Amino acid sequence: MKLRINILLLILATVSFSACHGDLNITQKSEVSANSMWKNENDATSAMYGLHNKFRSAFSTGYIYWGEYRTGLWGDGMTTQTSRDQVYQNQLGPDHGYANWGDLYTTINVANLILKYTPSISFANESNKNKVLANAYYVRAFCYYWIGRIWGDAPLLLDGFESDKQEGLFPVRESADKIFQQVGDDLNQALSLMPSTVNSRNMASPAAINILKADYSLWMYKVRNGGTTALNNAQSAVTAVLSDANYKLEANYGNIFKNELGPEIIFAWSYIQDEYTDGYPADFLVPSQYVSASAIENPVKVGSHQQWCFYTEAYKTLLSEIPTDQRTKVSFDTYFDKPKNATFQWINKFAGQWSNSTRIFDADIIVYRYADALLLDAEIKAASNKIPEAITSLNKVAARAYGITDYYSSTLSAEQVNDAILNERLKEFAAEGKLWWDYIRMGVAFQKNPYLKGRENEKNVLLWPVSATSINKNPNITQTEGYDK
Repeated sequence: MKLRINILLLILATVSFSACHGDLNITQKSEVSANSMWKNENDATSAMYGLHNKFRSAFSTGYIYWGEYRTGLWGDGMTTQTSRDQVYQNQLGPDHGYANWGDLYTTINVANLILKYTPSISFANESNKNKVLANAYYVRAFCYYWIGRIWGDAPLLLDGFESDKQEGLFPVRESADKIFQQVGDDLNQALSLMPSTVNSRNMASPAAINILKADYSLWMYKVRNGGTTALNNAQSAVTAVLSDANYKLEANYGNIFKNELGPEIIFAWSYIQDEYTDGYPADFLVPSQYVSASAIENPVKVGSHQQWCFYTEAYKTLLSEIPTDQRTKVSFDTYFDKPKNATFQWINKFAGQWSNSTRIFDADIIVYRYADALLLDAEIKAASNKIPEAITSLNKVAARAYGITDYYSSTLSAEQVNDAILNERLKEFAAEGKLWWDYIRMGVAFQKNPYLKGRENEKNVLLWPVSATSINKNPNITQTEGYDK
């Protein structure tokens, strides 16, 4: 359920004092004594909701830039924009807007304050206290997981900042190993605290924590040399999700994006009108002024600004290669507007609603869903050389897509299974902000992305540079090696 606007504003006021480092490009509000906050259970609970507001805001557009636009599957829409081309073509520089990690550290700072003060607050029900703490650990783990994958070495901040007079305002970049270790520690803390009865889909829950742990552990195994311990942790975590009766596949793929917080959703960012005015889904829609009035929303999904980006022709061919695949029309659609003599294309995911000639972006952005768990399970089992079991999980996703039981043959080799898993992820999660990580985890970024071919020896080419703003404000922050020339 979405938060009411008046409650949201109250929450924002509650956490507005949260401060952090100028070097991290976070606006310093003011010094506020803890005595004016953190007095009772309501304060801590309000801070938890405020944390999720910061969390949603931090990823509202960066999510797709960091998690998908670097794949080579994206390019110009009806017009072009240099800052987007730099990402699509993997020509990044420290002046790019999404080289700035400030919003993620602002979110972490709110989580740190919750973890600092909540333990000393008395709650009528201890499980509610544990839920607040578990949410803080979950959000912090999520943010550091992304920071570690985006930038590698980064500041590791575990104390809440409330004043520009506190010590530690000029941190250094810690090793990525420390960042990823903190993610694992936070996930374990979150699991130990989260009440087992929670099944919220837009806040932390046992399933949300476990699927993040499965994702993280598989990354540690495949990318960070985590060994069999990491692989076993991934399997245990994803098994816990798949065995949770609260979640299942939607029978109809399109319903995933119509039935918000439905049975397939494990974790999503829920937005409300006026909280989220555009975000990345706005960039996929057709400007309303270009479309015949009779075609607006019938069928053309329109927006109020330019269509800045769209899939490449090669990606559209992949998405539509199987005529019976029910995902294709949801992932993208086209329409020839005869009066305008123009063909339009758009994406049907996360479009929100068209009301009074205005696009309202109040659609939930799905972070994890049950299909994720099945395909992660298939990938984990393939890595464990349990090929028949991997195919079983893979076929559950394929059966919904194509309407064919046992679509993938039981005779596939391990290499063919991995190719099929990636292929299904590309079709299942188009425009959902995760395919870049799939490329890296499965070791295909330099093969799949035409702009990365032959660049394997470039130092840290898969990472992002650090914003020049952050470096200019903190002499202790060094540029990502490879971008420091």
